[in-house]
Amino acid sequence: MPLEPARRARGWTLPMKKNHAASLQTGGPKLGLGVMYPSPGAVERIGSDWDWIWVDGQHGQLGYQEMLALVRACDLVERPAVVRVASHEGGVIGQVLDMGAAGVIVPLVNTVEQARALVKAAKFPPLGERSYGGRRPVDLHGRLYSETANVDTLLVAQIETPEALGNAEAIAAVPGIDALFFGPDDVMLRRGLKMDQARPIEDLRADLATVATACGNHGKIAVTVGANPELMALCLALGYRMVVGGSDAGLLSNGSKQASAWAREAVKGNATGKGVAAGIY
Repeated sequence: MPLEPARRARGWTLPMKKNHAASLQTGGPKLGLGVMYPSPGAVERIGSDWDWIWVDGQHGQLGYQEMLALVRACDLVERPAVVRVASHEGGVIGQVLDMGAAGVIVPLVNTVEQARALVKAAKFPPLGERSYGGRRPVDLHGRLYSETANVDTLLVAQIETPEALGNAEAIAAVPGIDALFFGPDDVMLRRGLKMDQARPIEDLRADLATVATACGNHGKIAVTVGANPELMALCLALGYRMVVGGSDAGLLSNGSKQASAWAREAVKGNATGKGVAAGIY
């Protein structure tokens, strides 16, 4: 793409435009980090440990400016930012894609009709009706960004209710839906499981397989959360291509507990040498 005259005059170059949809489908499975706190610095510090970043604009503590800053941080560490929005509203979906996000995750997609409406919002004509003119895509990639945007970005439909599981095959078949994200919490909640109870892996196996099979049948990406090693192994065995393996909240909580535990043992005179030798930074 031609550089803008002002940038060309200064000798600046534009970032390489990447096809994130292709990068997330090639090679081995891609491990994701979930981000719910508005801390771009955290992404700069640990984002490169992972293959992609799930920016949670639905349940996280994130507004527009915070999400934009996180997407920019993901760009800095060269990891795709896939942003979950809070609703099916087309303007919100377009706004996230105009941030330069690699993809958008939409929650609670239960029917084919809902899936088709999301394609209309997230894809440019002739596939959809996404509005042209995103400030950041034009600034970074030029005015022709729309010519490849439909394949450069992912539209991810969350399958997280019994109704959605029953329609998974049909939703996966919708042109423009790039991936299905199995969300176990809402499924289990609707089946009466308390959210503080452990989820036996056998209770999830059939649902995980349903989504993975639907994706495999239609060439779509299967996405989910692998919250522990056993579940991660099952997801990978079923063919999931994008699996969230950690989160900022979980890493903060677990790391804090571990550090405070050995520090308190040291206070008691029981130093074990399990601290971080290089310091706290």
